[in-house]
Amino acid sequence: MRFADVIARKRDGHALTRAEVDQFVRGVVDGSVPDYQASALLMAIVLRGMDELETVALTEAMVASGDRVDLSDIPGPKVGKHSTGGVGDKLSIVVAPIVAACGVLVPKMSGRGLGHTGGTVDKLESIPGFRTSVSIDEFKQMVRDVGAAIVGQSPSLAPADKKIYALRDVTATVESIPLISASIMSKKLAEGSTTLVLDVKCGDGAFMKSEPAARALARSLVDIGTRAGLRTEAVITRMDAPIGSAVGNAVEIVECIELLKGRGAPDLVELTMTIATQMVIMSGLVAEDAAGARVRQAVDSGAALDKLRAMIARQGGDPAVVDDVRRLPGAAHRVTVTAPRPGYVTVIGAERVGRASIALGAGRKRAGDPIDHGAGVLVKVRVGDQVAAGDPLMELLYNAGSVEDARVLAEQAVTIGDAPPVSKPLVIEICK
Repeated sequence: MRFADVIARKRDGHALTRAEVDQFVRGVVDGSVPDYQASALLMAIVLRGMDELETVALTEAMVASGDRVDLSDIPGPKVGKHSTGGVGDKLSIVVAPIVAACGVLVPKMSGRGLGHTGGTVDKLESIPGFRTSVSIDEFKQMVRDVGAAIVGQSPSLAPADKKIYALRDVTATVESIPLISASIMSKKLAEGSTTLVLDVKCGDGAFMKSEPAARALARSLVDIGTRAGLRTEAVITRMDAPIGSAVGNAVEIVECIELLKGRGAPDLVELTMTIATQMVIMSGLVAEDAAGARVRQAVDSGAALDKLRAMIARQGGDPAVVDDVRRLPGAAHRVTVTAPRPGYVTVIGAERVGRASIALGAGRKRAGDPIDHGAGVLVKVRVGDQVAAGDPLMELLYNAGSVEDARVLAEQAVTIGDAPPVSKPLVIEICK
């Protein structure tokens, strides 16, 4: 079939056949479908949607476009974890060693920062010497040796996704649940886990702004995983304010270390314990009613901290940062943003805080930009706190970033009202 006819069928609202989906994905990879035709089909999908069978077909075709990690020769349950992206979202860096310390293997391929959200790979690379670019064989050996590894996405896994996402990024076709679902799950299915826990973010700092949109995405992701034989659950979590107190790279590593030493921010601790417990439950190693206690013991005993130290050392990093965070990159300058009036903190807009961190140099304005691992934002208050005029709200850490741009964004991020806001739960629901 001429590819123009495939575009026309989707334009007119028809479901694509598996053969047509395969033709699209194969053509994107080998170049037989030019960018202008691929972009036209992507826009037709955004406008007309895809049903469940089409979305599954797209996911499976993208998985088949590259290699798959086979972890079957490593004994034990392998539980993956993925977040849809947020501000201050450092959960993977603490969840992986906690769950590994519970005896569950955690193979994790992560990405770099996207838009106003940070990237796990960028954060880990702030640790001197830490390697995230490894071969699939080395990734497998890291999982075997330590029980957990967090590395960059292998270019040989789901290469169709990389090309399709690059087109979506410049053609206003990102906001499509079928396309988002296929992008996420093609990489997760190729990663080698037998079970997957998804953290679907919802709110100001997330790509899914509303609860209905987050639920629809969570349902789509779980359905794809289940159809593919990957036991999958999604935890929908609130992302209106930054998670924890640190937003950046090295500053978030410091916060991860503090949590594993028993000194984490309450919201970060709650979300970490929730995701880690779900991963341990789904591994089948521990009874559901005992999983939470096993996770807490892994932290309280120091076993999770030891596992983080082992992960860092195995991936070429300096494990001494766990005991001396001054070995991490720092910032030469600090500016404090203060409260303009007394009252209660009612809003800390996560997206604006994320953009402030980027302005300071902690993220990228364009793909390929270098980042400053020492730059970032320290949030000094939480939603609901009572403040006086002049109280510190945030600290902006920078070396050569645009501090004035960051200051404006930080000031705009915080709203102070006359009454305390209504508290909202961090965990919205679990989708199975």
